[in-house]
Amino acid sequence: ALRPLFPDDYHAEVFVNVILFSTDGVDMPDALAGLAASAALAVSDIPFNGPISEVRVARVDGELIINPTFEQLERADIELMVGATLDNIMMVEGEMQEVQEAEMLEAIKAAHEAIKVQCQAQLELSEAVGKLVKRTYCHEENDEDLRKDVHDSCYSKAYAVAISGTDKHARAEAFEAIVEEYKAKFTEEELETKAPLIARYYHDVEKEAMRRAILDEGKRLDGRKTTEIRPIWIETDYLPGPHGSAVFTRGETQSLTTVTLGTKSDEKLVDDVLNYGKERFLLHYNFPPFSTGDARPQRGVGRREIGHGNLAHRALKRMLPKDYPYVVRVVSDILESNGSSSMATVCAGTLALRDA
Repeated sequence: ALRPLFPDDYHAEVFVNVILFSTDGVDMPDALAGLAASAALAVSDIPFNGPISEVRVARVDGELIINPTFEQLERADIELMVGATLDNIMMVEGEMQEVQEAEMLEAIKAAHEAIKVQCQAQLELSEAVGKLVKRTYCHEENDEDLRKDVHDSCYSKAYAVAISGTDKHARAEAFEAIVEEYKAKFTEEELETKAPLIARYYHDVEKEAMRRAILDEGKRLDGRKTTEIRPIWIETDYLPGPHGSAVFTRGETQSLTTVTLGTKSDEKLVDDVLNYGKERFLLHYNFPPFSTGDARPQRGVGRREIGHGNLAHRALKRMLPKDYPYVVRVVSDILESNGSSSMATVCAGTLALRDA
């Protein structure tokens, strides 16, 4: 919710540290993180097009509650974390139990009304502190003549590639060939200053061409219609060792997922600010560099693994009966990725659980 509101040409690193010093064990403190971070930026001299705030909204016994307690959340059939400005929704994430779309929209609207109050409070705080002059920074240089020349020279070629329906690698090579051909008309001395601008302007050309291809032709980059899914290949009981396994392939995205069962002694102890107890459904999402053709070291769990793993975990955990006696560990290894590997994990996880 915060990151999109920094100016596009503001490239200085900004670290916002939200530190929880204490909690009463009743209210969920994470719902205040967005408010705290935005308030700190609002009274700083850092360029920021805020304020924003975040709230958690839950439906408990048919009633929408803003920032519910731990106890209330256990009985909720809708739980959403919503981030927004005074005017626009910036971020939504959460989980629900098969509710109607209109019910979800009602919850988001209720959250936004609460957020508006918090954003207004930040504006008043900023006024009380005294308006700071936002720091100056080096804005990106622009050459409008060069921007126009890049567009005029490259757009029709980029559009032709966008509607060609080629695969990912061939398409990337074709896009790269266009800009290299364009750059060939400049000397090495000219490219020393123009190359970064050409790259930026050509990126905008690619983006426009892809967007227009979808809107005008009704086609995706690989030639599919907007309502058409990629070819799917599935194999269950793929590995002999685990209790359940499945390979799920959609286009150029593939997940090999395994399921193993354990006893009560294998439960995971959870002891953090938000949760305490034992977890009997575990899901691990692994995204090795080779899945996207990258040669780089693996340095622990990253944001992708945490975020995508949490998404798949929340989607699959409801499938287990409440009285299921075993501990279940699901491991999704992404073998190749061309988009939507988290959903491939959900699909492969479902199949592997059924196999187990």
